Amino acid sequence: MRVTAESAGGTGGFGGIPSPSQGVWYLGPIPIRAYALAILAGIVVAGFIAIRRYRARGGPEGAVLDAIFWAVPFGIVGARIYHVFSSPDAYFGPNGDPWLAFAIWNGGLGIWGAIPAGALGAWISLRRAGLRLAPFADSLAPALAVAQAIGRLGNYFNQELFGASTTLPWGLQISEQTLRAQGLDYPAGTLFHPTFLYELLWNLALAGVLVWLDRRLRLGHGRVFWLYVFGYTLGRVWIEYLRIDEAEEVLGLRLNVWTSIIVGVAALIIFIVISRRHPGRDESVWLPGREPDEQSEDEAETSADDEVDAASERDSDEVVDTAETDPVDDAEENDMSDETPTETVDEQADLEQTRTKAGAEDPLPEDDPGR
Repeated sequence: MRVTAESAGGTGGFGGIPSPSQGVWYLGPIPIRAYALAILAGIVVAGFIAIRRYRARGGPEGAVLDAIFWAVPFGIVGARIYHVFSSPDAYFGPNGDPWLAFAIWNGGLGIWGAIPAGALGAWISLRRAGLRLAPFADSLAPALAVAQAIGRLGNYFNQELFGASTTLPWGLQISEQTLRAQGLDYPAGTLFHPTFLYELLWNLALAGVLVWLDRRLRLGHGRVFWLYVFGYTLGRVWIEYLRIDEAEEVLGLRLNVWTSIIVGVAALIIFIVISRRHPGRDESVWLPGREPDEQSEDEAETSADDEVDAASERDSDEVVDTAETDPVDDAEENDMSDETPTETVDEQADLEQTRTKAGAEDPLPEDDPGR
């Protein structure tokens, strides 16, 4: 039976790292579980990192969130299925309870089921949008490592997946209730390897190395993702050797060790093959024939600019027309037209009178040749 943080009591306190005495809080009747909070926090941080990296590769806005909405539920279901079938005794053994397979809040998610199932969900979303999976996977790879690191805090609150006993100063305290529930008998004050912390630190270091290699070598075509898989499995092998929780064994090794070896070797081979065939980064994040029509976008922008210019010209014409048809100017023109004819008639009359008067005073002689 897997113990939950609710039933885990405090520790004896003999140095080392103390385990939390509580992993669930209640908001009224609603339980708030540290395990769930750790997973959600990992998803949020991973989404933020992936969005920035995918945008830098030319990915469209919103594609990462759409893919995450598909990948997360697929990944959780796949992770739970792998965990249940890799540790079946607690669910299908003599004293097992099949209904506990649905109690995901008690812990128990296998990364080996999460990755392929989550990739399937992401592929469906990206395919619908006309996008390639490889650039998205390269953008997501470091974010996955960070999400896993944060998610391991949930194991810490649940007091699960710890390692063998140790005398190291950073050994982990585990409550007696938890040890008894897992059928373990250790003297009081025994410390255990904090394997959750080892994997947390390993994943954070892996994320940093992936980002550095990606910038330095300009990796593409899925190579960042396959490096992530190889690096994670490399660390998982030695961490699995330290764990003492129940797990299926094959040829004397834990099933997760065999899985790590097989998946790690396959990832390394795929990375080498892709590096030879496709050096450098992807030329496009789009599937063939699904690229946006840049010419149409330019035409749309040009059309919008033309409309703005036309509107400006219409406004200018209206201003000019208004100025030409100003009622004040019209009134002044009417006044000018009324005054001009009157003044002309008076001047002509005066001129006629002057000429008549001049003719009377100075008549021409009869023999004047002008007659």
